[in-house]
Amino acid sequence: MSDERTPRDRRTAGRDFEVDLDDVLEEDDEGEGLFDNLLSGEPIFENKEVLRPSYTPDELPHRTDQINNMATILVAALRGETPSNILIYGKTGTGKTASAKFVSQELQKTSQRYDVPSEVQYINCEVTDTQYRVLAQLANTFIQQNRDWIDQRTDELAALRERARDDPTALLETEFEDLQAVQARLDSLEADREEMDDVPMTGWPTDRVYSEFFDAVDYVERVAVIMLDEIDKLVEKSGDDTLYNLSRMNSELGNSRVSIIGISNDLKFTDFLDPRVKSSLGEEEIVFPPYDANQLRDILQHRSEVAFKPDVLSDDVIPLCAAFAAQEHGDARRALDLLRTAGELAERDQEDLVTEAHVRRAQDKIELDRVVEVVRTLPTQSKLVLYSIMVLEKNGVHSINTGEVYNIYKRLCEELDADVLTQRRVTDLISELDMLGIVNAVVVSKGRYGRTKEISLSVPIEETEAVLRADSRIGDIEDITPFVQARFDN
Repeated sequence: MSDERTPRDRRTAGRDFEVDLDDVLEEDDEGEGLFDNLLSGEPIFENKEVLRPSYTPDELPHRTDQINNMATILVAALRGETPSNILIYGKTGTGKTASAKFVSQELQKTSQRYDVPSEVQYINCEVTDTQYRVLAQLANTFIQQNRDWIDQRTDELAALRERARDDPTALLETEFEDLQAVQARLDSLEADREEMDDVPMTGWPTDRVYSEFFDAVDYVERVAVIMLDEIDKLVEKSGDDTLYNLSRMNSELGNSRVSIIGISNDLKFTDFLDPRVKSSLGEEEIVFPPYDANQLRDILQHRSEVAFKPDVLSDDVIPLCAAFAAQEHGDARRALDLLRTAGELAERDQEDLVTEAHVRRAQDKIELDRVVEVVRTLPTQSKLVLYSIMVLEKNGVHSINTGEVYNIYKRLCEELDADVLTQRRVTDLISELDMLGIVNAVVVSKGRYGRTKEISLSVPIEETEAVLRADSRIGDIEDITPFVQARFDN
C-alpha cells in the first residue's frame, strides 16, 4: 500500500467531492479549521447548567411554604431526634425534588455547624428500582462513611497513645484509664475496619443485604434521612417491602435513627400500600401544586439572570416559554428546557439575540425529541400496531378503524413470524398509544352499525417511520398495501 496521501473521491447526491483528510484536520494560512467558524460567534450562555433539571438553585420562587414545612419537620434531626416521615406529591416539574434537595443541603450545612451527626442520602427509584439495589446502595454508602470515621478515629487514638507514653496525664480527661485501654480500642476499630466489605449489587439473599445495611447505619450515632425520589416506581416494581423495612427499623436501632422522604408524581400510589406501611410512612404529607404562567415567568427570570449573558433575550422569550409550559400542567422543567433549547438554537445560528422564533423552534424540537424517545422505547407489539396505523395513513386511508388496523397488524406478524394478539388486545394497545399522545383514537357512533374507534396519527409520519424502521425486525418489513373494505357511513 502506498505511503502517499491521495485525495479520496466521494460521490454524494450526484455531486463529486474530493476530500483530503489533512484539509479537514489541519488549518492552513488561508483557511479555517473545522471548529473555528463555530467558535467565531459570541457565546450566549454564562452558565447553561443553571437551566438543567439537576441544578439546585440557592432560591426557589413560589415554594417558600413547602420548604418551610419540610424544615419544620426535619429540624428534629438537628436535636438528635427522629424526624417524621414525609411524603411529597405533585406533578412533574412542580419543584418537588429541587425543594427537597435544597432543604437537605441546608440541613447538612447546619448539622456541620452545630456538630450534630445528621445526613441525607438521595436515591432515584426510577434507576434504583428494586429492594435489593436500594438496600445495597444505602449499605455501601454507610459502610464507606464508617470506614472514613474509623480511619479518622484511629489516627486520633494513635496520636493520643503516643502522647500518653510520654505524659500519662494526657489520658486524664479521656474515656481511657490507661494505655492498654487505648490499644484495645485501636485493635477493635481495626478489626471492624477489616470486616467492612462492600455489598455486591447482585447475588446475596435480600435478608443478608438488609442486615448489612442495618449494621452499617447503626455503627455510629447519626440521624439518617433517606430521600426516595420517584418512590412509586419502587413500589410498582418491588412492592412495599422496602418501605416496610425502612419505616419500622427505628424500633430496633440502637445508635442511629432513620427518617424517610418519599417523592411521587402519583397522588394515589399509597392506595396500593399495606395499611401498616401507609400509617407509618405517611406521617406528614406535602402537596406541590402546578405553577401558573406568572410563577413560571418568575422562575425563568430568576434562572436567566445567571444562565445568560446580559441583553441576549428579547422581551417576549420568557413570557412565551412560561405560556407554553403553563399549558403542560405548569411544568417548570419544560419551561427551563424550552429556554435552554431556544438559547442553543440561537447560539448554533450564531445570532446574538434569542427571539420568539427560537422559542417556537425549540417547542417543535422538544416535542419531536419526546415522540422519538417514546416510539423508540415501545414494546415490539405496540410498534407493530403503530406501524399498521402508519401504513394505512401513508396509503391515504383516513378515519381508520380498529378492524383495518388489525388486518394490517396480522399481516405484519405473519411476515415477521411474531405472535398474533387478539383484536381486543390490539384495541387495548391502541388506547395505550392514545394515552401516550402518539395516536388520536376517538369513539364515534355509526348509528345502526354500532360504535367504532376512528384512529389517526398525532405524530409526523416520516420521523415516526424512521424510528420504527431503526428496529432491526421492523426494518426488514416489505412495503404492504392495505386492502380496505367498503364502509357504511351514516
